[in-house]
Amino acid sequence: MQYRRAQADGASFFFILVTENRKNIFAQKEDVAILNRAVEYTVSRHPFAMDAIVILPDHIHCIWSLPEGNNDFSTRWRLIKSHFTRCCSLDSNSTVSESRARKGEHGIWQRRFWEHRIRDERDYKCHVEYIHYNPVKHGYVRSPKDWPHSSFGRFVEKGIYELNWGAGLDMSFDNGIGNE
Repeated sequence: MQYRRAQADGASFFFILVTENRKNIFAQKEDVAILNRAVEYTVSRHPFAMDAIVILPDHIHCIWSLPEGNNDFSTRWRLIKSHFTRCCSLDSNSTVSESRARKGEHGIWQRRFWEHRIRDERDYKCHVEYIHYNPVKHGYVRSPKDWPHSSFGRFVEKGIYELNWGAGLDMSFDNGIGNE
């Protein structure tokens, strides 16, 4: 089957990246730190803006804005995944076993990822809210502010959200958001 990826230079994209068999690879803060270093490594070589992110034990949701004249998010994801995998095999604190890490993406990452091109400001806002509410949706916390691996705090600092946004609520989203 031939997969068709959205192509739009300088656009913003929502991504879902899942671990293989939904393994809880990011349940340990050491592995989240390795992922963050893999993102920093990739951004230093292929710049993009990480607009919003949440890292859950078995998957990641994020929004990237790519630079004008560039739409190559596939290379960026490949670099992030491979850098994470290599670093896990070298880091004694990582919970990812060395044998799994040596296999490349196999054993750690689902082969593909899901992307959705952000269409407009409303679409962007809805996806950002979905990202930040996701730990509550999955029952990990009662409030987005309580999840440590999220860009939610950055949005609070900028005055976009109140600190208690999403707390104690049962939020619903358009059928297409998060299920693209």
